[in-house]
Order: sequence, then structure tokens, then C-alpha cells
Amino acid sequence: MAGCGTLTQSSNQTLLVQAVLDYKPVDGVGCVLSNAAGRWFVLTPAKVTVKKAAGPLRVDCRKDGAASDEMVGARQDRTLWGNYVFTAGLGNKLDRETGRGFEYPATVTVVLRHDAPDPRYAPPEGRIVY
Repeated sequence: MAGCGTLTQSSNQTLLVQAVLDYKPVDGVGCVLSNAAGRWFVLTPAKVTVKKAAGPLRVDCRKDGAASDEMVGARQDRTLWGNYVFTAGLGNKLDRETGRGFEYPATVTVVLRHDAPDPRYAPPEGRIVY
């Protein structure tokens, strides 16, 4: 059985980041990846080593009027049951604090969209804005 991720897992993970626009791969897209443990910048397609966290990884990408802002969830890896069996749940608490014992998908594919005005900031109908 696997034990506490804090003892058995790395705090880093290498991810492949790629971008797609209109169902075609796009190279040279600038992306900022961030979570509670830090921030990283890449140009797609690229491999990047991030510090793991229990929370989501935000992936914000932009190129030539196309953009994407996505959240990639972290999931607990195989150390979950070992944490409860061997440490009565204490290992799970440590893994959440360190990010070890959690992982992101190995490949992050970002779907870009052409920038559109945010409807939350549109004026009410019938109002003229100068």
C-alpha cells in the first residue's frame, strides 16, 4: 500500500501544455499557470514543471486576440488510502498542506476562443453609451 504522499511523492510535477483554436493546434501561445504554490510562464507547446498544490491550477493563455482562462483540478493520487490506514488521516492533512499526494493531468490542452465582450459589463438594453 502507498503511504503518506508527503513522504513518498515529489512536490513537483511536469505537465505538457498545448493550445487549440478552431480545432487546430496553435504554437507560441503565452500561458501563465498559477496555483497556491507559485506561477509559471510557458509558450505552447511546452513542458513545464510546476509545484503541486491541493487546489486547482489556473491556466491563463493569450495570443492575437484569442484567449482562455481555465481551472485544472488537482486530484488525490494513490496515497489516499495509505493516509487513512497508516496515519489515521494525519497524512492526508499533511498532503493537503504540501501539495504532495495530489496531481494534475499530465497533459493540459487549452481551448482558445476569440475575445468577445463580457456580457456582464454590457449596458442595459435601450440605454445609449457614449
